[in-house]
Amino acid sequence: MKIIALETSAVTASVAVTDDERLLAQSFQNSGLTHSATLMPMVSGLLKNTGLTLDEMDVVAVAAGPGSFTGVRIGVAAAKGLAWPGDKPCAPCSTLESMAWQCAHMGGEICAAMDARRNQVYCARFRAEGGTLTRLTPDRAMGLDGLAEEVRASGRPQTLVGDGAHLVRGALEEAGLPCSLMPPHLLYQTAWGVARCALRMARAGELVSAAAMAPSYHRLSQAERERMGAEPS
Repeated sequence: MKIIALETSAVTASVAVTDDERLLAQSFQNSGLTHSATLMPMVSGLLKNTGLTLDEMDVVAVAAGPGSFTGVRIGVAAAKGLAWPGDKPCAPCSTLESMAWQCAHMGGEICAAMDARRNQVYCARFRAEGGTLTRLTPDRAMGLDGLAEEVRASGRPQTLVGDGAHLVRGALEEAGLPCSLMPPHLLYQTAWGVARCALRMARAGELVSAAAMAPSYHRLSQAERERMGAEPS
């Protein structure tokens, strides 16, 4: 099963093409340029370099959230545009589960985290065993103190992944809880993780149409919160 996957949920951007578990190619960029300017040239270049076409892809996958509101919107819109002409099935992947797949080979408990600002992280916890993942919590936005208490209750060391991993490490170490960071080349979001999440979804019958695919933000945007706060009660 050939999958083209997009990841634009944070400051980095990446595109990958996989064939089942095998990574055929990946393009990764952390240049600070906007995803709207870099994403589609990355897609075109990757397909050209692999000698493959969009028609040969079986699934279009994207990190659908949580993450940057702008980044997630760009990624989902691009995935819809790629999938719609050929009526390709789509995988709207959890950004957090996708990151956890990057360290599924290690075993133990994984905490995938993204900086949600305001002393919160988007996070989810997983158990890795034999190269597979078992989800322990839903995706959610929560405070660092609450996450530390949850980890304390689990009684297990945590492997941390994601752009919020440094924040979580600080909170866990302050609470005297064992944890470790993934190495730099595996710490941040990648399209390969999205593709691996998409493969699990495909095997579980969880793919959707391009029309049905939508972002999953898990929290109102700052503009929406400010507008609600300004409305009379």
